Amino acid sequence: MSPEPLFLIHLVLGYVAWLLCFAAYGWPRLKSMDAIAAHRAIATLHSFRFFGLVFILPGVVGPNLPAGFATAAAFGDLATGVLAMLALLAAGIRPLFLVLVVAFNLVGTTDLVLDYYHAVQLGLPALAGQLGATYAIPIIYVPLLMITHFAALYLLLRPHLKEGLAFAGNAAAP
Repeated sequence: MSPEPLFLIHLVLGYVAWLLCFAAYGWPRLKSMDAIAAHRAIATLHSFRFFGLVFILPGVVGPNLPAGFATAAAFGDLATGVLAMLALLAAGIRPLFLVLVVAFNLVGTTDLVLDYYHAVQLGLPALAGQLGATYAIPIIYVPLLMITHFAALYLLLRPHLKEGLAFAGNAAAP
């Protein structure tokens, strides 16, 4: 079997496994926490995104890994990780913490979406072997990162969603 379908199967199953795990264990726990604690937990996970710099570390990835993918992925991960760390450092200053939570989630989500786009444009699934030791990152780590970004964004919007639903309910009342 060629690398492309194997990579895509791995990627899909990575999302399925993490969605099952997150639905059973992560999401119920995050929903039960106060908002700051939930965002701190998510920021803690994302603070390890500096690890994405490994995409540009010679000897870890193959020499034919497209630079257009590797460089953008590495520095997008670094930016997200640093923003997550700054959020954790600012946890005691609620307005600053929330700004940094929004920032790392928007930067991180954008980074992952752009990484997927670049991967498709550059034919990365067919070159999956060039990922070398980093192969596990898009298969195991990225699905969890994307899921937690969506969870964080939902948690940020949840109060506004409730207000919108209450307003809609009041507007519909006779």
